[in-house]
Amino acid sequence: MLARTPSHRPRLLIRTGANPSGKEAAIREAAQLLVAAGCIDPAYLDSMLRREEVANTFLGHGVVIPHGMVDDRHMVRESGLAVLQIPEGILWHDGQVAHLVVAIAAQSDTHITVLRRLTRLIQDEARLDLLRRTQDADDIAAALEEDAARPGASGPATDLRQRFDWTVDYPTGLHARPAARWVEVARECQARIQVRAGAQVADARNLISLLQLGLRCGDEVTISAEGDDEAGALARICACVTGLSAGEKAAAQRSAEAAARAAEAASGPVAGWNPADKPRTVAAIGASPGIAIGPIHVLASAEIAVPDEPEPLTSAGDRLHAALAATGDQLKALADDTERRLGKGDAGIFRAQGELIADTDLITLACQLMVEGHGVAFAWNAAVERLAGQLSALGNPVLAGRAADLRDVGRRVLAQIDPSLKSGHDLPDVPCILIASDLAPSDTAGLDPSRVIGLATAQGGPSSHTAILARTLGIPAIVAGGAGLMALGNHTTAVLDGGTGRLYLDPSEADLASASAWRDAQRARAEEEARERALPARTTDGHAVAIGANVNNPEQVPFALDQGAEGVGLMRTEFLFLERGDTPSEDDQYATYSAMLSALGGRPLIVRTLDIGGDKQVAHLRLPHEENPFLGVRGARLLLRRPDLMEPQLRALYRAAKDHVPAGAPTGKDAPLSIMMPMITSVPEVLRLREVCERIRAEIGAPPVPLGIMIEVPAAAIQADALARHCDFFSIGTNDLTQYALAIDRQNTELAPEADSLHPAVLRLIRMTCEGAARHGRFVGVCGGIAGEPFGAGLLAGLGVHELSMTPRDLPAVKARLRAASLAELRALAERACEQEDAAGVRALDGAAS
Repeated sequence: MLARTPSHRPRLLIRTGANPSGKEAAIREAAQLLVAAGCIDPAYLDSMLRREEVANTFLGHGVVIPHGMVDDRHMVRESGLAVLQIPEGILWHDGQVAHLVVAIAAQSDTHITVLRRLTRLIQDEARLDLLRRTQDADDIAAALEEDAARPGASGPATDLRQRFDWTVDYPTGLHARPAARWVEVARECQARIQVRAGAQVADARNLISLLQLGLRCGDEVTISAEGDDEAGALARICACVTGLSAGEKAAAQRSAEAAARAAEAASGPVAGWNPADKPRTVAAIGASPGIAIGPIHVLASAEIAVPDEPEPLTSAGDRLHAALAATGDQLKALADDTERRLGKGDAGIFRAQGELIADTDLITLACQLMVEGHGVAFAWNAAVERLAGQLSALGNPVLAGRAADLRDVGRRVLAQIDPSLKSGHDLPDVPCILIASDLAPSDTAGLDPSRVIGLATAQGGPSSHTAILARTLGIPAIVAGGAGLMALGNHTTAVLDGGTGRLYLDPSEADLASASAWRDAQRARAEEEARERALPARTTDGHAVAIGANVNNPEQVPFALDQGAEGVGLMRTEFLFLERGDTPSEDDQYATYSAMLSALGGRPLIVRTLDIGGDKQVAHLRLPHEENPFLGVRGARLLLRRPDLMEPQLRALYRAAKDHVPAGAPTGKDAPLSIMMPMITSVPEVLRLREVCERIRAEIGAPPVPLGIMIEVPAAAIQADALARHCDFFSIGTNDLTQYALAIDRQNTELAPEADSLHPAVLRLIRMTCEGAARHGRFVGVCGGIAGEPFGAGLLAGLGVHELSMTPRDLPAVKARLRAASLAELRALAERACEQEDAAGVRALDGAAS
């Protein structure tokens, strides 16, 4: 055993190779070391045991910090640490294994110093592994006496063993979305991976660390790896890095072309409205084209005073962990919702934000502030502001935009830590042009275009996520208008021209009339397009394909209908669970389903029951961890095992049917309400689910509604004829069907390009499903990704699919494609597609057909 007593540090007592029988024995052994050294009264042992009854002292990575109750600090005679090194480990709490027991007897603020060192130490896994195995107590003493991080702990200044030199060729440099992909790949590798630019080094697993390199197009970097399968890890990260280049260049090209078109349009007679009477003008940068006319509303600065309320480190850590987990679930839901409403590119904004809150640099900084004695909310907010400030100071406008993303996601976590710190924006009752210093991406994504008809920000740029989302939503917007915007008076009448980047204040009556006429002409053109979107998807030989939209809540229905949807082909009810921190009650769900039926006004609604598992996990449901969740308890398997989740949902649905489905309502694909069960693999599952549905329907007295199933696994497609005897319709989920048919995890970024739903094997399974359904007169829908591709939609119709459901944005193009062909042509095309050898051969038919 080693004992040290420097005059300025606590007494340090270390026992290596300890082998206590359990948690209590370990605490007693450590306490006896402190008693023998004169650090504590013997009664302090009981205080340490009581602490374990009210709080878990597991700090992380095998390190535990047993200590006494605050009220018993008087029993501490001298500050001291007793360390038990337990190479074999002991169970501590809920499966956690402790290898280093650091018992703390602290006077004054000694514990803060100790915890700061431990917080730094647990970030260095290699050193922790050494400390668990070393037979030299000096190794442990050195680690616990260091006030600064070891030079190597944050990344060496030299390259690792395997290296790859690369010149950044992303036109906008390394921004959040490609960096998030780097992080995903790096975290999947066992080897350590770093990125060096000159003398700056970043851990490839840390998004903020990567962004702080400030990499621009043309910069030279070295990517290196060391550790388990280091060559394979380097190959994977390099494939990711270089594989993103084409997409980044294409995105930059599209952006440049869009900017050129906007500039060209702004100089023409129709796109750029020019006032005749020269009103007061604010010059900015056009971010989203279009004209808005109305009163301005200046959004007051949403600065939040975050109180500093210290609390025990263990409870603070638990609160931060819970807040991060809940925010992660929120961001997943927001990303999926944004993808379905606005498109995959915009959804990437929130997927990248999810990586920001998983960044270890950010979390470590927050923990260090907590162990220094700050409250969890204060520490988190300070960490976010410090790192956001560093990103803003890099002088790169793209990374400055990511600072706004970091603050946005930081605000979400803050609201989870303390709901009273949630910030909101009050809007007037009349449509307005919103003026803000800046607007967070999540706030922009949630704007209602009927209330916010225009947007002007003092900060930001045309490539900011706020600008991108405004364009997607169709809200005219300008950015970088300067601080003077915030001094404008509320209710001032204005004309905002998002094409030319101008805000005209107090225009004359003649200018208002001119602007209104220009806007009305634009609207007339859009309405003409909308009238075409409303036409049915009827082929040239008269075959009609039902077209629905994939939506999550009633608020999305009007937009879907405006885009030409004839109903909702898929309502994903898991978002009722993902978007909140607790399980929605039966009444909560009934209110949502009723509102959905009311919004649709008798149009078809297909509701998929809770589909949780695989890539969708919900913390508050406390589901067990699975090594391979895609092959585990998900979809119908979960529902049958969790009647506490299934039955309230079915009761809510049948209550809604009783109140909103009239007697004699149509059945089949035109039914006002249909219920669909996810991930079915066998007939017995269907029979058990039907039995539960019929029991609940009878209890409530609801009318019968069609009961369908998702075809998502090859087993269901192969036995479609048998399943069709027991259900009313099929809906094919092509994303999952592709994943299971091709044995490719659709979340695997390396294999994702190969997971093409137009693979002939997938198309043959779809054809098999349609043939099995036809034998029993059942209709077949598709709600997966290829339903929203015009070419894919044509193939599906040719294979025998009756109904297609997709993201609302995809509706017009799909309907136009179907109207342009005959069913005979589509059937012939589908037959040729099934005969191809691979997905590339199928997609080549698209070019040949056009």
